[in-house]
Amino acid sequence: MKLSTTTIIGLFVFTFALLSIAEAKFIISEREFNSMFPNRNKFYTYKGLVESLNSYPAFANEGGITGEKREMAALLAHVDHETGGLKYIREINQANWNSYCSPAGSCGGKQYYGRGPLQISWNYNYAAAGKALKYDLLNNPDLVATNAKISWSTAIWFWMTSTGAGDRTCHRSIVAGSFSGTIKTINGALECKGKNTDQMNSRINAYKKFCGIVGVNPGNDLAC
Repeated sequence: MKLSTTTIIGLFVFTFALLSIAEAKFIISEREFNSMFPNRNKFYTYKGLVESLNSYPAFANEGGITGEKREMAALLAHVDHETGGLKYIREINQANWNSYCSPAGSCGGKQYYGRGPLQISWNYNYAAAGKALKYDLLNNPDLVATNAKISWSTAIWFWMTSTGAGDRTCHRSIVAGSFSGTIKTINGALECKGKNTDQMNSRINAYKKFCGIVGVNPGNDLAC
């Protein structure tokens, strides 16, 4: 069957509209993602990020459009800082690769160094993330460095469930309008209260930049 030019154009417009709607529902578009990470490692795909959110539907889904955009920008700002703009999959300092085992000597030769968008480390974190996400990360830690969906999922798991060095999860902090709270949770012991301010400011600057890309005010609660 030969389609008329009008029909073809109509189908194209309809398809484009559907794609635009789907893209809009995800808070940030693939174009925005690419502009945030122009030099990223190809391992870190937009598709992997989108798919990873199925495990935690509350992520970027609270506080109206402002809260949703802020949360996405906040997560990706920390990811930018931890991975050098999504360039690094594995922890750079290989001298530490055998250090993340508690109790010491109990890891059976497996290495639990930092991997993925938020550089998840330590055997107990791999075990907890694996249990929550239903992947055997304790016995197969390198899945975090070889499967994009799993890799992104560990970052979302940490964001939504861990209080780290803070007193609440990153999710709860940013929903309350506190980017500083997310810094406390991720690396507060080393970067807050006047420690390593360059590192703290790197996270804040990335957050402000990404808020600009997605079109949202970052708020005032930034430094910890």
